[in-house]
Amino acid sequence: MSRSRWSSRNFNEGRITHPSIHIIMTARIYCFANQKGGVAKTTTAVNLGAYVAATGRRVLLVDTDPQSNATTSLGVNPRTLTTSLYDVLIDGRPVQDALTLTEWMNLDLLPSSTDLAGAEVEMAGVMARERLLARSLAPVAEKYDYIFIDEPPSLGLLTINGLTAATHGVIIPVQCEYLALEGLSLLVNTIRQVREILNEHLKIAGVVLTMYDARTNLGQDVVEEVRRFFPNEVFQTIIPRNVRLSEAPSHGKTILSYAPMSAGAMAYQALAQEFILRAEGVRTDIVSLSQPRA
Repeated sequence: MSRSRWSSRNFNEGRITHPSIHIIMTARIYCFANQKGGVAKTTTAVNLGAYVAATGRRVLLVDTDPQSNATTSLGVNPRTLTTSLYDVLIDGRPVQDALTLTEWMNLDLLPSSTDLAGAEVEMAGVMARERLLARSLAPVAEKYDYIFIDEPPSLGLLTINGLTAATHGVIIPVQCEYLALEGLSLLVNTIRQVREILNEHLKIAGVVLTMYDARTNLGQDVVEEVRRFFPNEVFQTIIPRNVRLSEAPSHGKTILSYAPMSAGAMAYQALAQEFILRAEGVRTDIVSLSQPRA
């Protein structure tokens, strides 16, 4: 594979650390971004959130994509919602009015709806429009340990809002396919600009390799190339191609609910353990799973 002309080496300037154990007093906010579609971004945000919640940590998933894939993946029909993220961002409704329970304890949802498709146009004339999401989440930040923001596959104003709100960085899912790094230079440049102007703490907190097919040489080539360009950020856990992962959203379930013994489930469980180790510096065994709500 040809080498790209850019590299993320030293992008974070050594700021990815494994902090010592401490009590989380307010939510760590991460956004999941990649303007390229079909990279398992929503799948990663939803299922990583489910497994982190299964450790007893309180997790809020924020769906900022007008396609509402994260919302439907958690069994919520966006067409039946009376209040969604759109109402919070555009009409100034309290975020508490839009919070939606999922089937699992410790995992809540701030849902999206198709109304969000026109939000960027409506936000354009608002002062400090890049900080609307950050301000909206502030009242509930102390209620959660983690807030995961699932971004749309674009670099528009909704994505900029997620990057600005992300107190602990960006997680970039990258599929193990040809041209995996195509367009990532634009994302990295956008992250750099947001860090310089809107969010000085913004960093690449992790890169997740997804849709890996061990039967092909191409998959391994992509793994090696991505690890060259993100030497400190790539998680060791690789998410394989798995039919159960593809089926789960159509049933409105996470992989933890739908097929907990599948290869995809085992991979996201391992990723959650690695993620918590990186975020908190503690090793976590996911053995006592969060219980479904009554």
